[in-house]
Amino acid sequence: MKFYLSSLKIGDKPKDLLKLVGKNKNTAYISNALDYTTDLDRRRFMENKDMGELRNTGFEVEKIELRQFFYKEKELEEKLKNFGLIWVRGGNEFVLRQAMRLSGLENILKKFQKEKTNIVYGGYGAGITIIGPTLKGIELIEDIEQKPYPVLRYTIWEGIGLIDYQIVPHHDKENPGVSGMNELIEYYEENEIKYKTLKDGEVIIIK
Repeated sequence: MKFYLSSLKIGDKPKDLLKLVGKNKNTAYISNALDYTTDLDRRRFMENKDMGELRNTGFEVEKIELRQFFYKEKELEEKLKNFGLIWVRGGNEFVLRQAMRLSGLENILKKFQKEKTNIVYGGYGAGITIIGPTLKGIELIEDIEQKPYPVLRYTIWEGIGLIDYQIVPHHDKENPGVSGMNELIEYYEENEIKYKTLKDGEVIIIK
């Protein structure tokens, strides 16, 4: 499995994303990090904007609703095998983490990585911060009390663990004073947690 990890939206390397994905441009778009919101019109607007950007880049996009796969991990795995790109948008990390557990997506991604499946995991915001080793510290910048799924009412602190460091998106290295991520960075440094920062537009590619 390969990775295209963007601070915001597709970022400044869309051609590299196309090359990384290769021939299979079928894209699974996952927006469950927004499951906390009750403003459905705004949510649809943001989702359509995301999917439009992916389509304009050259991808065929299908929205995958993880709630339809809660306790149906095998079905979700078989579905995702058809895609060349899994794209996970931003939102609330804790909500997204819950959805990944209930659907089994956390296990599927680990399996894809272990088996070196020819698929790209991409996304931005919460979609990339969640794949590190931990969610500790994220409560400083995100609402930990959002629990939209009645079947899971506790906080999951473990990240997916696909990479061994945390990513701090939306951080301007040249002007850190205006970044809302400074508190998170301080937490990581105080607790000796490895991290990398990205400012909007920047991308980490792992082949």
